[in-house]
Amino acid sequence: MKFEGRCWRFGDNIPTDRLVKTQYVFEPMEVLVRHVLEDLNPEFPKQVQPGDIVFAGKHFGQSSGRAIATKALQATGIGCVVAETFARTFYRNCFEIGLPALETGRNPDLAADGDRVRVDLTTGEFTNLTTGVLVRGAAADPFLVDMLDAGGLINLAKNRPEVFG
Repeated sequence: MKFEGRCWRFGDNIPTDRLVKTQYVFEPMEVLVRHVLEDLNPEFPKQVQPGDIVFAGKHFGQSSGRAIATKALQATGIGCVVAETFARTFYRNCFEIGLPALETGRNPDLAADGDRVRVDLTTGEFTNLTTGVLVRGAAADPFLVDMLDAGGLINLAKNRPEVFG
């Protein structure tokens, strides 16, 4: 579970309402992705590329437990989302839909917009390839890695009836 890409840096305390603004939550996904994180960085929805990595500070995805926020973020094509800390519901929603997430427990100054970064979920390593800085966060639980490998919780349940009955 390794990901490498261009970094998009965001700050602390970003609620799901900032990922997907309320007026768009009932729009089709092709509309949502044109507005993901736009009020925090208007260039993000215009320039995000498949494999890019969202990097944020403390409490990313706080407030509501809207799964649409993780789905819209995933629909942008990002490879992974990394944060100093996540809201617990947001973190779990990421894995349930198959969006890789790493919690570093470290300062968001580890990376800046445009830096090349590498994330290894199984070891918890975050490497800024631009600056050479490497930190170890919490490795993803093996069950969550299995969930990602399956493409999310629903696929995992279909593939492992012995666990889910």
